[in-house]
Amino acid sequence: DVQLQASGGGLVEPGGSLRLSCAAAGFAFADYTMSWFRQPPGKGPEWVSSIGAGGGAGIYAESVKGRFTVSRDNAENSVYLQMNSLKPEDTGVYYCDAQRLFYRYWGQETQVTVSS
Repeated sequence: DVQLQASGGGLVEPGGSLRLSCAAAGFAFADYTMSWFRQPPGKGPEWVSSIGAGGGAGIYAESVKGRFTVSRDNAENSVYLQMNSLKPEDTGVYYCDAQRLFYRYWGQETQVTVSS
């Protein structure tokens, strides 16, 4: 079975940091582009960041550019999102997404709350 399990969320004050992890299983992780999405309260999902199958530099939504860094470890079948200088508007449920050609998977989310 395909599994994508995000973790690492929590409550943090503005200006703080969190590191999200997403553990994958059940598919050829190293062949897939991995992305992070989030859904703020009362709003629809929004794309945050993506990283190619081979890793390297990620791409980012303008709202998080310069504050978030995406990375992956293909040996561990995991993708990460380092989030610095967090703002209240970063609050939401975060989840990871795997995509390759016509195949797409997403899984369990983790809650991030930025509040003083």
